[in-house]
Amino acid sequence: MAGMTETRGADPEDSFWSWRKLMYRFLDHLGPDEVEAIAAFGQIEMLEAGFGAVGEFHYLHNQPDGTPYSNPAEMIERIVAATNQTGIGLTLLPVLYEQGGCDGQALLGGQRRFAHSIDSYGDLFERGRKMIESQFNANIGVAQHSLRAVSNNSLKHITELAANRPIHIHIAEQQAEVEEVLDAYGARPVEWLLEHHPVGASWCFVHATQMNITETQRLAASQCVVGLCPITESNLGDGIFDGKRYLDNNGNWGIGTDSNIRISLSEELKTFEYSQRLRDRRRVVYAKPDRSNGRALYDAAARGGAQALQRQSGQIAVGQQADLLALDANASSFIALQDDGWLDAWIFANDDSLVSDVWVAGKHLVSQGRHIDREPIELRYRNVMKELAQRL
Repeated sequence: MAGMTETRGADPEDSFWSWRKLMYRFLDHLGPDEVEAIAAFGQIEMLEAGFGAVGEFHYLHNQPDGTPYSNPAEMIERIVAATNQTGIGLTLLPVLYEQGGCDGQALLGGQRRFAHSIDSYGDLFERGRKMIESQFNANIGVAQHSLRAVSNNSLKHITELAANRPIHIHIAEQQAEVEEVLDAYGARPVEWLLEHHPVGASWCFVHATQMNITETQRLAASQCVVGLCPITESNLGDGIFDGKRYLDNNGNWGIGTDSNIRISLSEELKTFEYSQRLRDRRRVVYAKPDRSNGRALYDAAARGGAQALQRQSGQIAVGQQADLLALDANASSFIALQDDGWLDAWIFANDDSLVSDVWVAGKHLVSQGRHIDREPIELRYRNVMKELAQRL
């Protein structure tokens, strides 16, 4: 969908909700082969940008009419197949999506491809767990799509199913979502979850752009991770995460790509920082007395991402996986710089073309800026997109 949603529709108040209509229409044309090809290409774009792992928030489960595939885990197998081609670290997060709103309305249209009951989800999770056991550099967690899409009883069940594995959820992304949850539950989304569920270090709250001061402080204290997607949040008009207050309260955060409208690690970090500058009319918001802005952002994102995906990573240390990123030491941008100035120049004055090499769990996957298997993966993606373009 990248590049397809920047025209104004009939509604003069074009928003996340109108964007979502195109997304559902697009999904009608995606089968298993298309999903595998697109996922693999997206993963090599991530690797070339400097990402070493992906938390696959995966909820495209069924056929376009909502009928399960003969193999209920068909789409999960395609995601795993893509990661086997690209080598990216995988935390598989099969998504429970059982209703169209807090009122329990049935799933309609494109949403039917996401549908699972709590029982069928349990079967899907078990299939995924067995599949992941045979994979290198992969693990599995659970994901509740949102408080709108999952009942309270199912939320409790899926949390218990996760045990100590990662638990991810979209939360407080849009003001309309906050109002719907407030009407249904008598509390704001983050406030309600903190009151009714054991939120802790295994949880990842994705977006959380619509929090008040109390929620921000309490969420930071919970030790969960906020999964920030600043490019997507900007593209969809979600709002600005209260990052300065959250970090002042020692909150954990990581970076994701979400809608993949633009895959760029440096731009995600820069957008996060610049959003705070624009709102608060100040500079170098995240810099510390002993750390530059780029260093502070990069280190926090690496630690938070590793926590959210439960990877032994996030730092270069004995006992940690060798998830490593190298910048081009010969780049003209670095001539007058040294040490953390390289991170500052990469994030704020350049782009991901400065990422020269990436290793994942010690395997050298990106060399001189290109994924080692880019050519066949890109060719398959191009052929799929040409065929899709004729159907859209």
